Amino acid sequence: MERGWGEARKQKKIKEIMRSNQNTLFQGDQVREAFSQSFIKLNPRLLFRNPVMFTVEIGAAVMLIVTIFSLFNKGQGSFGYNLTIFIILFLTVQFATFAEAIAEARGKAQAESLRKTREETPARLLVNGKEQMVMSSQLKKGDVFICETGDNIPTDGEIIEGIATIDESAITGESAPVIRESGGDKSSVTGGTKVLSDRIKVMVTTQPGESFLDKMIALVEGASRQKTPNEIALTILLAGFTLIFVIVCVTLKPFADYANTPITIAAFISLFVCLIPTTIGGLLSAIGIAGMDRALRANVITKSGKAVETAGDLDTLLLDKTGTITIGNRKATNFYPTEGISEEDFVTACVLSSLADETPEGKSIVELGEQGKTKVSVKVPEGSAFIKFTAETRSSGLDTPGGLRIRKGAFDSIRNISIKAGNTFPADVEENVKVIASNGGTPLVVSQNEKILGVIELQDIIKPGIAERFERLRKMGVKTVMVTGDNPLTAKFIANKAGVDDFIAEAKPEDKMNYIKKEQQGGKLVAMMGDGTNDAPALAQADVGVAMNSGTQAAKEAGNMVDLDNDPTKLIEIVEIGKQLLMTRGTLTTFSIANDVAKYFAIVPALFMVSIPALRALNIMDLHSPQSAILSAVIFNAIIIPMLIPLALKGVEYKPIGASALLRRNLLIYGLGGILIPFIGIKLIDLVVGILI
Repeated sequence: MERGWGEARKQKKIKEIMRSNQNTLFQGDQVREAFSQSFIKLNPRLLFRNPVMFTVEIGAAVMLIVTIFSLFNKGQGSFGYNLTIFIILFLTVQFATFAEAIAEARGKAQAESLRKTREETPARLLVNGKEQMVMSSQLKKGDVFICETGDNIPTDGEIIEGIATIDESAITGESAPVIRESGGDKSSVTGGTKVLSDRIKVMVTTQPGESFLDKMIALVEGASRQKTPNEIALTILLAGFTLIFVIVCVTLKPFADYANTPITIAAFISLFVCLIPTTIGGLLSAIGIAGMDRALRANVITKSGKAVETAGDLDTLLLDKTGTITIGNRKATNFYPTEGISEEDFVTACVLSSLADETPEGKSIVELGEQGKTKVSVKVPEGSAFIKFTAETRSSGLDTPGGLRIRKGAFDSIRNISIKAGNTFPADVEENVKVIASNGGTPLVVSQNEKILGVIELQDIIKPGIAERFERLRKMGVKTVMVTGDNPLTAKFIANKAGVDDFIAEAKPEDKMNYIKKEQQGGKLVAMMGDGTNDAPALAQADVGVAMNSGTQAAKEAGNMVDLDNDPTKLIEIVEIGKQLLMTRGTLTTFSIANDVAKYFAIVPALFMVSIPALRALNIMDLHSPQSAILSAVIFNAIIIPMLIPLALKGVEYKPIGASALLRRNLLIYGLGGILIPFIGIKLIDLVVGILI
């Protein structure tokens, strides 16, 4: 009992940490860590990856030399003026490295709370049929261990025997327990979760240090985060702008000589730093890291920033029906024997064909047969061979030593078996199949020695509120496609009820692949959501592959995202996060470039208005002097970066109002704002600086 209370307190503490991390933008320990890391990131070898801020750092280094030089020579301005410029340029770079460091610190804080669930856990390893206590770090891929009520699951694995209620709150933050069982697509368990009831036998599916929790920690820490193609393209664009303004500043020297206006090195460097897009250059990395962090806070593990970006531009979404659109596994609800077959004989054949079937559907058939209206009690004859279900045959069954061949499966599959053997397909069974399918059920036809015995009705339950969520996706421009192995009638009923735009019935793994390839060949970006091993090829082919955490290891490894909540409509949040990431980057780029325009009109007219009086007309801010104009511009240039850090981390709010409307809105707010705010900010700073110098 004490152990149970201890575990409960531990899990409660972890959830409090997770919630705290999610609700607070800045925490004291994160800020302190980010502040120290911002100095480490000043290393030129690290900063070189950000060409904009790297050139600012070079400018600061040059200003340090000029500042020291001005102690002995007044030709480059006063020592105090040069020192001020140097300090401001240094702070500009540090604010940029701090923005990246605070984004990483938030991820590391999340990782620390996850690490608390990865403590060394005792494992009951099965060796030659006997239990042996070992630590979780000693488990290897292929090992089999036992977990019972109250045990923590030591590492990732697949349940190979049994069924249990699992508390996954340490991973997902959700308090409601979930059921995991052998067979089917709900057999995966994650290290760090806890068994609440029953007993399971689990096979380890990962090597030490490669568990899902280990990968989560590595991902959220951002240690191996690579720049996305969009980010690389923007970096190249910013580098191009930087080069252009290098040329612009160099050409000002002969103009200044012609105008007989001496310009100091400090003025040249200040002008250059103010003209290049330092705002977006300083926040670019933080925006990318924060995008992945927001996905994690939505309980989605992303294996790359590219996947998050791609989600923002999705055109088509494929969803597996069972376990994604429907609440879970289909359940047997009725037996319909054909004319001339007694209900008891039919139910007996159904139960016989399902006794060795580990799928949830098979178990539900046995349960209905043994506990339903016609109670039967049968045992599989010794020496019988169970025929497993495959995507090709779309049927399963049993062969007994006495010569019985019982098959159950899809209507067309069993019908083909029967007709090929020279038998007729009963009209009443065909009618029952149509009725079941039209009512949204799944019919399973049963045959014995290639003769049709009847049909089993399986029913799906659609997840509540799913039609409304698909409507939101439709407003975002995302087409939803349901993929199912059911017949077209059943598929159509479920598709209409769920509110999807299209469906693929009687789908084989290659059908999903072909649909995705066809959409991609048409220039569309495609997402796939699934949880089964048969979904793995399509998850790998899709531009965004989202696997359910409850799904098989193969599915989780094939996708580039994993949904910890097992919610098929989570793609709505993923799309919004992707769009928010792209919008944040775009709007801050717009703001940064608009800033440059305002700073240009602040510095250039002020530099030359003494020697060229006609330029006074362009000094629309009426700045005090050339020196105050330069100082005011570089101060504003520095402080705008930390002021925008909260926006970079939280992201620009996304509203599904259409691309053109969004563009107009953002140009108005961030384009016009990017021009007006510097004029106001620089003028206010100049009023103070003009008094001090």
